[in-house]
Amino acid sequence: MSTSAHGVTLASVYQARRRIAGQALRTPLVRSHALSERFDADILLKLETLQPSGAFKLRGAANMIAALIERHGCDALEAGVVTASTGNHGRAVAYAAARLGVPVTICLSRLVPANKVAAIEALGAEVRRVGESQDEAFGEVERLIRERGMTLIPPFDDALIAAGQGTIGLELMEDAPDLDRVIVGLSGGGLLGGIGAAVKAIRPETRITGVSLSCGAAMWQSLQAGRPVAVEEVGSLADSLGGGIGLDNRCTFSLVREVMDEHYQVSEVAIAQAMVDILEHEKLLVEGAAAVGLAALAEHGLEVRGQRVALIISGNGLALETLDKARQLANR
Repeated sequence: MSTSAHGVTLASVYQARRRIAGQALRTPLVRSHALSERFDADILLKLETLQPSGAFKLRGAANMIAALIERHGCDALEAGVVTASTGNHGRAVAYAAARLGVPVTICLSRLVPANKVAAIEALGAEVRRVGESQDEAFGEVERLIRERGMTLIPPFDDALIAAGQGTIGLELMEDAPDLDRVIVGLSGGGLLGGIGAAVKAIRPETRITGVSLSCGAAMWQSLQAGRPVAVEEVGSLADSLGGGIGLDNRCTFSLVREVMDEHYQVSEVAIAQAMVDILEHEKLLVEGAAAVGLAALAEHGLEVRGQRVALIISGNGLALETLDKARQLANR
């Protein structure tokens, strides 16, 4: 696999696994009887909801902070780390930084749900609410880097972040080495890119399917344009999939382009129904972004009969009022 553009290799994913041991969990891959019967396939759920921070993002954040300390020593992070987030990454950075005694500031747009803000604050992080989009929140990040000398822990666009998320791919290949397809939520590309890099290096024939929002899908529109483009950020049940990819994207744009086999966009109704289905049949309370794999299977009628398919159940950062909205929309 070429690494000239993105820098993510199977070796870097194995290094990430060593670094994050003791912080991020090896999560279970469980068979869904209900979904397997429904789609006449072997449907497996990768439960990243069980991470201490509630989502897969801990893997990348822990890997990058540990790698910086490993390379430069603790003094290099004395001024603290900073990031912008739609919620889950901020919580992961706050958790990982607290475990290592590093000061942390998280910049969030006003679109981030209150429950995710409260979860970050509970970990002792300084939280700043800025603007109406993740791009605007990043403006505050840049100011803090200039004025305080803080170190950026990007939410997705870094080889260390993507390699951390790629440890999910290693676990998938160890627990289900004959996987036919992995279905992954697609936003900034760190999750899909990291998983895809690991899986394709081990089993190239396994298909990597990306799923994004029907509106505001920055990575998909960028891939269509052949370069990173800006899109308007919109509210969604799958708020974790919002935000841009950065016009100066250095890693994930090329990585996703290399490893993704196909892409689907899903409607809010399909996301709502998938959230409700997972709660009713799997007894799992998941955020919208964690349900988009099932949403794609149902809305687009993906042909998976007889296949072994893994859905990445990416996080549990769900407010009860968002669940109420999902149930109302699904019932329509």
